[in-house]
Order: sequence, then C-alpha cells, then structure tokens
Amino acid sequence: MGKTFQRPAALSDRITHYCPGCTHGVAHRLIAEVIDELKIRDRTVGIAPVGCAVLAYNYFTFDFQESAHGRAPAMATGVKRVRPDLIVFTYQGDGDLASIGTAEIIHAANRGEKFTVLFINNAVYGMTGGQMAPTTLPKQRTTTSPMGRNIEEMGMPIKMAEVLAALQTPGFIARQSLIKPKYIIKAKKTIKKAFRYQLANRSFSFVELISICPTNWGMSPVEAVKWAEENMHAYYQIGELKTPEDSTRRQDRAA
Repeated sequence: MGKTFQRPAALSDRITHYCPGCTHGVAHRLIAEVIDELKIRDRTVGIAPVGCAVLAYNYFTFDFQESAHGRAPAMATGVKRVRPDLIVFTYQGDGDLASIGTAEIIHAANRGEKFTVLFINNAVYGMTGGQMAPTTLPKQRTTTSPMGRNIEEMGMPIKMAEVLAALQTPGFIARQSLIKPKYIIKAKKTIKKAFRYQLANRSFSFVELISICPTNWGMSPVEAVKWAEENMHAYYQIGELKTPEDSTRRQDRAA
C-alpha cells in the first residue's frame, strides 16, 4: 500500500510541547505545507517572539530568529530590508501582537513592509497563565477577569485585521480559522496567497487565524471548538478584508 501521509520537509520531526487540543500545531503544519509547495524553504526566515510561539523554531527546518516580546515586525522589517531576496514572516500570538506589539504591527503595515504576518488569535495570554488579552471576548472569563471581561472597564476586544485593513497603504489582510477541517482548508489557501503577495513583492500581508486554547479556557478540546465557532466566529468574522487590488481601485477613484 502506498503512503498517503508524510511530514512536510519544512516541518521537523519533533514531539510538540503544545497542550492537547492546541491549534498552534495545525498552523505549523499549514505553514510548512505552503512553504514546501512554493519551493521557498531555502530562503525563508521566520521570526517568533515571546509567548506560546517562542519555541516555533523547534518545529521548522528553515532559519528562525527570536525577537523581544511584540517586536517581531520590527525585526522582520530589518531582515527584509537588508535581504529583500528572502521570504520573511512573523508568527505571533494575540497577547504579543495586539498588546505590547501594537505600535510595531500598525506601523509596519502602514509603511507597507514586504513581509508576511501570521497572527494566532486564541483570545488569551496562553503561555503566562491565561490572562485577559486585547482580544478576549466580552464576558469571557480569564485568570485576570474571573467574572468575565467587563467592557465598561476594559473596552471591546480589538479586531486587529479590521484595524490594519483601515490603513490606506496597500496590503493583503485576511482572517481564517483553524478549528475544523472545512475552515483549515480555507486557511491554507489564504496563507499561500499571503506568501504569494510577498513573492511578487506586492505588499504587506497579514493573516489572522482563529484558534483555541482549551487549557486556559478551562474546556475540553471538543468544548473549545464549539465555543470558538459559536462565539469567536460571531465577533471575528472570517474572510478577506483587504487586497492590494482594493487599494489600487480606491486610489484610482480618488484621482
């Protein structure tokens, strides 16, 4: 019988440190498959900051660099400007990108830096104990909001994809989900599209990926998938929010 499954060459043969049900592993698999299919492994550089993503470099077979918390876009900017021939991407969580790294991601997108951002949104700080993040949903319980997120005190969750899509600078901005196969298939296509925009030197590209964190949510993986589909998908709507072509059309109309 022929082999029907094999590990992507871009993915290392290691046992994961992620918790049961965590969708970081799904994201890693999709990234590795896309890099293999685009045949760019020999010139790809990933950048991971602090958080659950901090050990991402253990799971890939291409070069990786580690940045300070929230500063991955700044490091990616430097790498891509010095070596524009490289394919550069950051791999960041919501506590990292949407909180301490807010300035870095917004200004990198606004400058139109030609790298790709893969943003894992599981609505909590995962590595440090499940504290409330900028993306935590209203009334969602965390270790620092045991009664649920109070929007009168903490405001509404930040929709990073929408924030970046509002910038005038051309870019590819999208949101997909990793919680079920039907969403994962679309997520892979979107990740590949983001890398293709970088390969063509077209624009900054950003893909938000709705994920689950059963451990810090206090749920089983099955319960977490159901909760994410019912709640996170309702607030963080899936789809493409902006393409470089959209920006070109707006500029043409303004002229």
